[in-house]
Amino acid sequence: MISETISNPFSVIEASNISPQLKAISEKIKQNQRLNFEDGVLLYKEAELGYLSALANAVRERKNKNYVYFNHNFHVEPTNICVYSCSFCSYSRLIKHRTEGWELSTDQILDIIKKYDNQAVTEVHITGGVVPKQDFEFYTELFRKIKAHRPNLHIKALTPVEYHYIFKKAKLSYKEGLEKMKEAGLDSMPGGGAEIFDKTIRDKIAGGKCSAEEWLEIHETWHQMGGHSNATMLYGHIETFEHRIDHMERLRQLQDRTKGFNAFIPLKFRNKDNEMANVPEVSVIEDLRNYAIARLYLDNFDHIKAYWAMIGRSTAQLALNCGADDIDGTIDDTTKIYSMAGSEEQNPKLSTQELVKLIKDVGRIPVERDTLYNIVRDYSLIN
Repeated sequence: MISETISNPFSVIEASNISPQLKAISEKIKQNQRLNFEDGVLLYKEAELGYLSALANAVRERKNKNYVYFNHNFHVEPTNICVYSCSFCSYSRLIKHRTEGWELSTDQILDIIKKYDNQAVTEVHITGGVVPKQDFEFYTELFRKIKAHRPNLHIKALTPVEYHYIFKKAKLSYKEGLEKMKEAGLDSMPGGGAEIFDKTIRDKIAGGKCSAEEWLEIHETWHQMGGHSNATMLYGHIETFEHRIDHMERLRQLQDRTKGFNAFIPLKFRNKDNEMANVPEVSVIEDLRNYAIARLYLDNFDHIKAYWAMIGRSTAQLALNCGADDIDGTIDDTTKIYSMAGSEEQNPKLSTQELVKLIKDVGRIPVERDTLYNIVRDYSLIN
């Protein structure tokens, strides 16, 4: 296995006994050439972690040097009640079981936001379930009130799953709806709801939600308006390696057209308390291989995020040597989506100092960013 910390992985790979096909992929990476679909599948099927991490680390340092990004953020989850019943989800509750969940009013959400008035947060991340009463008017009013209270707080809110439902109910096109959301204060979109784009798998695990094509269309429409967003992929359940590469290929093609994605975030399937509890979770080794392959395949994405609240702090640190250059933010124990599914972080909260230490402990330079990756503070300049 090739060392993960070597300074020149290409020369070592050229001298190694790995297959000619893997050496050819290494040469493509060295020459900054794009991998094709077959290359991506081959990496999943044959490449060991050492090889992958060496190449992915070379690419992440080519793009982002030794920096690791994080932000000062918190989440608001307006509801976990949902009209959809995704078999992988441990978080949501059907409307008929709404007594088991929560539905926040606009005033209740504003009360949460006001708790951070004296803190240097830069972003509020808003997403949750889909319910009829949290409709177009609900969210446009909410965004306006947030901006009236704190104009500089970046609103990153709602996935295409939510927008598709909201706009359809309001009889608005995607473009009309997004324009009105932007007028109300929407600044960017998170990447959730992508799951896996393959229709057969998507229908099995997330039937009834917006299709892959609709998910991509909403992001493309937002990008054409000058907006930015993130992208995700739910991996480690019943999908194949081909499905993962197909998913990333569709994202890569959209990014070629719009350049609107900020970051790609692999999301690990967790099997606690959901309808897919019989499906075993993949290993940490597979998590790290997946991060590395994503870094190699998504050549037009500047950032790969290892979401520490989902995979745990230790695995997030390891991912920083496997292509990831971002670990999300402080969060402040404001999300339950992954803790309810059995993630290592049952109370996801880290202070700025803790995040800085986590990054420095693996020899990287912590950089606090805003949502759009403008640098707020470079901790290489601070003792």
